[in-house]
Amino acid sequence: MTKSQYYQQLQYEERIAIASFQAQGLSIRAMARILNRAASTISREILRNAPSGQYSCMFAQKRRNRRRVFCRAAPKLVTGSALFDHVCELLKHKWSPEQIAIYLQRHHPNDSLQRVSHETIYNAIYAMPRGELRKDLIALMRRAQAKRMPRSRGVERRGKIADMVSVHCRPPEASSRLLPGHWESDLIKGKGNASAVGSLVERSSRSLILVHLPGCRPGSAATILEAFTQKRRSIALPMRQSLTHDQGSEMARHKEVTANTNIAVYFCDPHSPWQRGTNENTNGLVRQYLPKGTDLSGYSQDQLDAIADEINNRPRKTLNAYSPLEVYRNLLLNHHSAPDIIQ
Repeated sequence: MTKSQYYQQLQYEERIAIASFQAQGLSIRAMARILNRAASTISREILRNAPSGQYSCMFAQKRRNRRRVFCRAAPKLVTGSALFDHVCELLKHKWSPEQIAIYLQRHHPNDSLQRVSHETIYNAIYAMPRGELRKDLIALMRRAQAKRMPRSRGVERRGKIADMVSVHCRPPEASSRLLPGHWESDLIKGKGNASAVGSLVERSSRSLILVHLPGCRPGSAATILEAFTQKRRSIALPMRQSLTHDQGSEMARHKEVTANTNIAVYFCDPHSPWQRGTNENTNGLVRQYLPKGTDLSGYSQDQLDAIADEINNRPRKTLNAYSPLEVYRNLLLNHHSAPDIIQ
């Protein structure tokens, strides 16, 4: 790790060394080389802590300790203060720290000393020394946990999809777009996540297929299995090689998808949308027709096909001004080799 990547404040032992080096007459650059520090760090340290011209390690360390104490703002919630008593009173009425923070913000919009954030309330309570007061205040919390749990609980605890095959195991020709027939898929969600449309994008041609997802649970694994299977069977066999999806539970029945359509299914890493970059970019084009906040349940398959046709007939810069439909048709006619129009 280089100096530019990591910085640690000067330690007392280094200040002793600086005082000794100065007494020996070493230059600032020589000191910096020995201590493996930047010359500017040594220069600032001497100028800031040598008012009389002679550097003292003890004086420098005392000033450093003083700066560390006074650089911190005084805590707002202190035991015995009026604000602390007010917060405790509201906690006794079963208010949450967030509700208290909102209340104080609304009633004291122009007085920052009379309001605190919910994080400040949590920190004030859990940072208290062990005793009856701390125990009583924690008991007023809704969960009443003796220790505050971190926001991130580590490993994802929800059920994982069985027998997933990682995107890193995908054939090289799929990752490099050398051969056609490799697809990326996703769900385009509607208003309140109550409706959805499936999107399939072929990686080489950027050709788009939109899938109508009926039913009260359009994102369920059963709905996806039926709708995607039916649509993928309409794809010519040479163009059915692989499918890359995220780790959403809607693809829990991926093995049945593979059995029904003869398409191998691969899964992206969690929170890695760039591993389906073609699909993500194409979904942005679809949003021109299906804006966020739209109820997608009212769109029929014919309407979705019309939207996909418009997008597939647009010329693309990445396809040398050819449209996805033209490239897809060419790939289908010459599926043994990829044409030169693909970049």
